[in-house]
Amino acid sequence: MDTGTLDLLAIGAHPDDVEIGAGGTLAALVSRGVRVGLVDLTLGELASNGTPEERQREAEQAGRELGLTVRWSAGLVEWPRDDGSALDELVGAIRRFRPGVLLAPHPGDPHPGHAWAARLAGEARYLGGLTRWGEGAPFRPRFLLHYFICGETYPSLVIDVSHQYGRKRAALAAHASQFQSRPGGTPTPLNTGAFLHMIEIRDRHWGTRMGVQFAEGFWTPEPVPMLDPRFLVNGGED
Repeated sequence: MDTGTLDLLAIGAHPDDVEIGAGGTLAALVSRGVRVGLVDLTLGELASNGTPEERQREAEQAGRELGLTVRWSAGLVEWPRDDGSALDELVGAIRRFRPGVLLAPHPGDPHPGHAWAARLAGEARYLGGLTRWGEGAPFRPRFLLHYFICGETYPSLVIDVSHQYGRKRAALAAHASQFQSRPGGTPTPLNTGAFLHMIEIRDRHWGTRMGVQFAEGFWTPEPVPMLDPRFLVNGGED
């Protein structure tokens, strides 16, 4: 595994979570030289389709499509959940890679696994900065942003991903066991095509709101600092 530092670490409960909510953002950051990592807490062994081994291969391919610096699976089981092992894994990753930003699912997502990952991300971020917890040098990421998978609320910020949307589509397509209907497979809301269509509608909606083709939304309960007040008048353009 890569041992360098990361600028951003994305956390997903299942191998396709981050691609759904933040795949375009990760690709856009990578295109600008940002070091991005991703950890899948589980391999989604309770999914109706796809074996854990197949989903691992799909995750690796999706990571290549996005250009990630590193991607790995924590190898946790979906149920019963082991919060202790999960926190050890996440705090260890935070202290090893020292990312300035964490991404995690929205805590109000109706899927219990997604909400679990959101809660763990918040706890791990806090615990990572405590001197008296665990091993390794304490470190706490500056920001924790939540992306949307199944549910959504009004985002705190939206990011233009129009130029990298093809890479998001390619990363999602890599998860064929989940999003493609195959002979002998179990029909699910994911593999009829309707779910991916809904994701594109959502991304087009937020894109329209900011005057671009596609955008991804993120939510945070914390204020987002604007270090350069010129952002108010130039929208972040140099």
